[in-house]
Amino acid sequence: MTDFTVLDLLDLDLKEHNHLRLSCIAGRSGLSKRITTSKISRPGLPLSGFFEEFSNNSIQVFGKGERAYLEKLETEQNTDSIDKLFSYDIPCCVFCDNSNPSPRLIELAEETGTAILKTDLLSSDFSRRLYQTLDEVFAPTQTIHGVLVEVYGIGVLITGESGVGKSETALELIERGHRLISDDTVKLRNISDNYLIGMGENPLLAHHMELRGLGIINLANLYGVGAIRDRKQVQLAVHLEPWDAQKNYDRVGEAILEDIYLGIAIPKVIIPVKPGRNIPVIIETAARNERLKKLGYYSAKEFDQSVLKWMESESARKMYYVNEETL
Repeated sequence: MTDFTVLDLLDLDLKEHNHLRLSCIAGRSGLSKRITTSKISRPGLPLSGFFEEFSNNSIQVFGKGERAYLEKLETEQNTDSIDKLFSYDIPCCVFCDNSNPSPRLIELAEETGTAILKTDLLSSDFSRRLYQTLDEVFAPTQTIHGVLVEVYGIGVLITGESGVGKSETALELIERGHRLISDDTVKLRNISDNYLIGMGENPLLAHHMELRGLGIINLANLYGVGAIRDRKQVQLAVHLEPWDAQKNYDRVGEAILEDIYLGIAIPKVIIPVKPGRNIPVIIETAARNERLKKLGYYSAKEFDQSVLKWMESESARKMYYVNEETL
């Protein structure tokens, strides 16, 4: 997101343990200022007069330590560093622990058009939540055509040509107790170059589904809120394609396939579609198998080892019988 303002930060619809609990107490004219980085700053050194490497384009977070030091500077009437701090074009200041800025700071905020925000969270807890929030806001994004569902706790991204049956497969999975994140378009976010989060391109439309011959349906109304989810980490890619009798499909599971989105590799399985194949059950099995792999258990490798042991035992038995006959 390239145009993210302080007002946008206040308006973010964050849930429960991610909620920042912010309110604006001064400098409302600065709510339109843009936030351009996911970094945050604790301005202890600038308040002491050291402004080299000062991250003035970051949100300035004031905890108990910074608040106590501000009081000390104002008591000593040594406010040069405070004045200099507000001479920079900083996005906003956040006072944590339910603490209030002094009248002098509020005056500077109004003069410079710098929003002063307040939260009742501890500075450590607030900083963690803010880092996580800004990481997601400024994460690289990509929108793809597909369906994202949660199957046995695994985020499964279903792709394929139009008309191959992605939505119908997802609907059957929901009937079987799994959850829909988004149908038709999925917005992916690269979080810290570590994992992908998938969600609906439009939050208002994400839990609607288009079924040919039936039209648009609302999954939340039909199946209840337990059948939907706002976002989910993408952990498995499933590509549906029409069955091709001339193509050799992997029958053992040794092939390692991946889809790469935003530089992050996602394990991939290709499922050929033809009448008589129960695609939802196959996807459930693929999700279960992926969970086993995350626990270090690989069915294909175990099968290979079992076959090798059997072949070795057969070879040893034949050699024994041959030796017995020659005696």
